[in-house]
Amino acid sequence: MLLAYLIALIAYALVSFHLIWALLRMKPIAKGFTIGMLLVALVAHAICLYPNIYTLYGLNFNLFNTASLICFYFTLFYVMFSFYRPVLSLGIFATPLAMIGLSLGYFGIAPYAPLPDISAGLELHIILSIAAYCMLLMAALQALIVRFQIRELKRKSNHRVWVDKLPSLQSMESLLFDMILVGFTILTIALAVGFVYVNDLLGQHIVHKTVFSVISWLLFGALLVGHWKYGWRGRRAANMTILAFILLAIGFIGSKFVLEMLIAG
Repeated sequence: MLLAYLIALIAYALVSFHLIWALLRMKPIAKGFTIGMLLVALVAHAICLYPNIYTLYGLNFNLFNTASLICFYFTLFYVMFSFYRPVLSLGIFATPLAMIGLSLGYFGIAPYAPLPDISAGLELHIILSIAAYCMLLMAALQALIVRFQIRELKRKSNHRVWVDKLPSLQSMESLLFDMILVGFTILTIALAVGFVYVNDLLGQHIVHKTVFSVISWLLFGALLVGHWKYGWRGRRAANMTILAFILLAIGFIGSKFVLEMLIAG
C-alpha cells in the first residue's frame, strides 16, 4: 500500500512539475511522457485504493475513499480526452487534484458502515453515480476556465494567461459540451438504476440527495437542449454548468459529510 501510494504520488508530481515548466516557459508538452506517467500513477492509485473500498466486510465508500475515487476517475477521463482533444495543458488542474484525492484516501479516516451483500444493481448505481459526479466536476472546472477566457478576450489585455496558454475558446466550449453530454448520460443511467433498486429513500436518508440530483439533472438537460436548439454557449452555458454542479455536489458530498462526520461522529 505504501509503495503504491508513493509511486502514484511521485508520478502525479512529476507530471505536475513538467506541465508547470512547459506552460511557464511556453514549451511544448511531452505527450508521451505525460500520458505514460499518468497511466503508471493510475495503476498505482487503483492498487492503493482498491483494498480500502472492497473490504472483507463489504464496500466502504466513506467520504475520503469517495474523494480518492473521484480524483482517480477525474484523471482517467482527462487521459481519455487527451487522446483526441488538445487538452494536455488542462492536466495542470487534474494532477494536483489527483494528489490531494490520493492522499485523502490513504490517510483519511471516517466512520462508515460498510455495505455488505448489496445487489449488483445497487453497486452499479453507486459506481455510475461517482463516475457521473466526476465527469460533471470536470465540466464545472472547464466552465470556470471558459469564463476566464471570455473575460480576457473581452478585456483585450496584453497578458492573457487563459487564452494564450490553453486551447482556443471554441475548442474549450466544444470540450465543455462533450463533458456535459457524457456526464448527463451517465447520471441519467445512474438515476434510473437507483430508482429501480433503492426501495426506502427515507430509511436510507437519501431523499435530499435524490432531490438535488434530479434538479441538477434537469438543469444539465435544459442546457443541452438549449445548446442544440438555441445555440446557448459562452457565459450562459458556463454559469448554468457551475450552478447545476453545485446542486449535485450539495446532494452528493453534503449528504455524505452530514451522515458520516456529524451524525455518525
